[in-house]
Amino acid sequence: MQTDFLVIGSGIAGLTYALKTAKAHPDKNIVIITKTQADETNTKYAQGGIAGVWDEEKDSYDKHIEDTLIAGDGLCNPKTVEIVVTEGPERIKEIIEYGARFDKDANGDYALGKEGGHSENRILHHKDVTGKEMERALLHELQNTTNIQLLNHCFVVDIITQHHLGYLVTKSTTDITCFGVYVLNLQTNKIDTILSKITLLATGGNGQVYRTTTNPRIATGDGVAMVYRAKGRIENMEFIQFHPTALYQPGESPSFLITEAVRGDGGILRNKQGEAFMERYDARKDLAPRDIVARAIDNEMKKNGTEHVYLDCRHMDIDKFIHHFPNIYEKCLNIGIDIAKDMIPVAPAAHYSCGGIKTDEYGRTSIQNLYACGECASTGLHGANRLASNSLLEAMVFGHRCYLDTVNRVNDITFETGIPEWKIKGTSEPKEMILITQSRKELEQIMSDYVGIVRTDMRLKRAMKRLDLLYEETEELYRNTKVSPQLCELRNLITVGYLIVKGAEFRKESRGLHYNTDHLEKSALLQNIIL
Repeated sequence: MQTDFLVIGSGIAGLTYALKTAKAHPDKNIVIITKTQADETNTKYAQGGIAGVWDEEKDSYDKHIEDTLIAGDGLCNPKTVEIVVTEGPERIKEIIEYGARFDKDANGDYALGKEGGHSENRILHHKDVTGKEMERALLHELQNTTNIQLLNHCFVVDIITQHHLGYLVTKSTTDITCFGVYVLNLQTNKIDTILSKITLLATGGNGQVYRTTTNPRIATGDGVAMVYRAKGRIENMEFIQFHPTALYQPGESPSFLITEAVRGDGGILRNKQGEAFMERYDARKDLAPRDIVARAIDNEMKKNGTEHVYLDCRHMDIDKFIHHFPNIYEKCLNIGIDIAKDMIPVAPAAHYSCGGIKTDEYGRTSIQNLYACGECASTGLHGANRLASNSLLEAMVFGHRCYLDTVNRVNDITFETGIPEWKIKGTSEPKEMILITQSRKELEQIMSDYVGIVRTDMRLKRAMKRLDLLYEETEELYRNTKVSPQLCELRNLITVGYLIVKGAEFRKESRGLHYNTDHLEKSALLQNIIL
């Protein structure tokens, strides 16, 4: 297959880009690849909302920029922050025109919420399923666009570069170029070659590298791993955001998220003794940035020997709670928790990757004709810690900026000829799926126990040794058996785990989401860890 534009991933970042490109070029083909159904994305699971300066009488760009920079703990790119904050409201208006329905108050104005780290109310939301509503609006708009082809159940195995033409490609190669991708079609069980002039990675996050995560099962870091194998630049992978308040349900994956907006509306964190403990950790109490709240909860759990703390909503207006958070209320009720009478057991869970594929302000990666946006990209917005509800905003802003940069460039690019068909690496089916499933469990345990909210040099060293062994075993399996989604995801997750640990080892300080008790001081030298 040949296509002018290839989009890998069908979340808000990929769909924003695809729709804009399709409308600008009705004569060109746009192909979107997703490895399950089109709506099964990290976007779908984003509850809280999207941050944007909406009420300019009370709020301002400067305030939103300042809040983002403070949360990022010195590592944000100020230019990127300004771009996202100032261009964001226009992108929000566009998705409203597509039909996204954000909640309004009794006066018909948008009901603006407040979350941790924000100085003003600026969060637009749709109940507690904002991402799902935005995804719905984009997919509905997609149905009216005739030159977009959506391929479900297709797993991208690798990016095609000069390496596949027999050339030596290293990190020092200055002109690495993306020609397309190799795709495992899960319906035919064959690997197809898709050539493209422009390729956009919008592959989402990598939360499944941890045992407990709010991310769906598809969030296996595929884009980051593929770019790293292709010798592209990856940065700041050590900054993994743990959401402080996932519903505590041992064995459930993904963990059900209790959005930060609940604390924004007045929810209070309490420990085993019923004490409101956040005042001991930060003056902003329950609305401190996520890294601070997650570490505070982790400390309370360790101090009291418990596996969770509580979120107390009993004092809140129950009717207002049900109106704003109907899914959370229903979920809690289904497991026997009446939030009007009972506190909600919560614990931190891996939630968001602040690092990823290094890009510039137009989503360009270090590989020519390859772009990245959304959670898989490291644009410079988040720095060492993401400000709540900035992710959906970033996805739309950079989906738009990738479109601006590629919409005219596509005419100057030709398809590469002579791309070889995929060479079948294995000759047999894996005799025992347990070899894959057990390795994945080991990986999740290693990352959760050694590379979690609190880290030490010794834990990181142990994690790396065990990851090396898992890598060797998995590569041997990859060479000798047929390619499968389970095996590819395991390979990608091991690569992501390695990048997180390697970045954490290089960072000899505690900053933002990276907290190492052997290096509690912050370094005066601010730097990104590029791998």
